[in-house]
Amino acid sequence: NKDDAEGLYCQEQINRSIYWADGYVLVFSITDNSSYRTIQPLYQHIRRIHPSGNIPVILVGNKSDLLRARQVPVDEGETLATSLGGVYFEASARENHEGVHAAFIHLCQEVIRALGGGNGEKRRGGLHLARPKSPNMQELKRRFRQVLSSKGKSATTI
Repeated sequence: NKDDAEGLYCQEQINRSIYWADGYVLVFSITDNSSYRTIQPLYQHIRRIHPSGNIPVILVGNKSDLLRARQVPVDEGETLATSLGGVYFEASARENHEGVHAAFIHLCQEVIRALGGGNGEKRRGGLHLARPKSPNMQELKRRFRQVLSSKGKSATTI
C-alpha cells in the first residue's frame, strides 16, 4: 500500500531527526487540548530513541494571544514541562516574537551546556558519536590538497 510506504518513510525521517537532534522544542496550541495531549507520547518516543541521554527539552504553548479560546491552563503546561525535565514558555508568533525568542535562546544555552563545548562530536551516554562524513567530501578534500601542493611546488620552481 502506497500510504503505508509513505508512512514508514515519514517515520524513518522523524526518527533520524530525533536521533541527531541536540535539543527539542515541543509545541502545542493552548487553544487545542488534543495538541497538548500529543506531547507526552512524542516525548516518550524521543526517550525510546535516547533512553539515557540528557537532551534539553523545552515546551512551548503557542497562541498565547488567544486567551478567550484557551483550553490548556498555564499550570498544566508548567507541570508537564517539569515532568519532561524541561522549561515551559508561552508564545504568540502573531503578536510578538519575544516568547519564541526567549524559548530558543534558552534551548540553545541548554544544548551548549549538554554538549560541553562544540567540537563537532556529540556526547551520548558517555560515548562520542561523530557525525557521518561523506566519502565524496573526503575525496574532494584530498584532491584539493593535492592540487594546492602541486601548484605550490611549480610556483617555487619558476
